[in-house]
Amino acid sequence: MAITGLLLCGFLVVHLAGNLLLFAGAEAYNAYAHKLHDNEDLLHVAETGLALIFFTHLYLAFKLSAENRIARGRGYAENQSKRQDLISKVRPESWMLATGLGLLAYMILHLADFTLEFRDTSHYEGLAPFDKAVSLLNDPISIIGYLVGFAFLFAHLSHGISSAFQSLGLNHPKYNAVIKWSGLAFALALAIGNASLVFWAQSQ
Repeated sequence: MAITGLLLCGFLVVHLAGNLLLFAGAEAYNAYAHKLHDNEDLLHVAETGLALIFFTHLYLAFKLSAENRIARGRGYAENQSKRQDLISKVRPESWMLATGLGLLAYMILHLADFTLEFRDTSHYEGLAPFDKAVSLLNDPISIIGYLVGFAFLFAHLSHGISSAFQSLGLNHPKYNAVIKWSGLAFALALAIGNASLVFWAQSQ
């Protein structure tokens, strides 16, 4: 779970880095998009590998969630914490699956827009990659769906990063605070970086 999660984080960084070329203008982004698709065979291999990592992560999420419910024997509504405030009842572990499913919904929308073209994209046909991206990022459904998706991304990674390090045994009382705050900063940077593209597109 930790390894696949960190691999997906690596992809998110690379993906965002490429998309940030939108700020550099049409020429830079179009060149990047065309170069990315120049070698279709290599691209298909990369996409297949990414899909395997993603579905492995998703499978493990459901598996671990089910195992935790069985081991716990009762739901979070009967949390055994002596603290009864809202924060103690809504622990990060309890929203990981929910935020993960929110991210899945965002990914389906994103793939429907840019890759699979499930939605009506006839008015985008013939546009250069830069113009298509700007047009899609101005679509009302995409705007709302993407911004909500980036909020889910922040919520998921804000706990997921430190949890991954703990799962791999890379935690220590001396460094746990650094890992936690670094994970939060990483999650926030990814969320803001992606959201900035949506807001930028409104000015184009």
